[in-house]
Amino acid sequence: MNSLQQFSKKNYLNLETFRKSGVGVRTPVWFVQDAETFYVLTMAGSGKVKRIHNNGRVNIAPCKVNGTPTGTWVQAVAAVNTEAQVFNQVIRLLDKKYGLLRKLFFRDTSNQDRHDIVLEIKLVE
Repeated sequence: MNSLQQFSKKNYLNLETFRKSGVGVRTPVWFVQDAETFYVLTMAGSGKVKRIHNNGRVNIAPCKVNGTPTGTWVQAVAAVNTEAQVFNQVIRLLDKKYGLLRKLFFRDTSNQDRHDIVLEIKLVE
């Protein structure tokens, strides 16, 4: 199985970002995949976004909801994608993949002045 195939039909991706000290922080997140690129929708002010701004190097692995890896860790590079077209496409893909659960989750958080952004993740070759 290649690095990309292990994410097929998985609901969670464990995203390891790195503090300035080099210590890794692992976070299970919902994701969508389009060809060789992974997308994650997250709050703009979250810790993972701040860490990615400082260091775009990340590791990813498919995982369970609690973050337990179910596959092999692979090196990747993450960046914030601010294109409106990409944001709208990611929302559509998330709705298709997670359905009602995603809509309920984001409806509950929409009252909190939440500003979401897209993280674009590509494997390192």
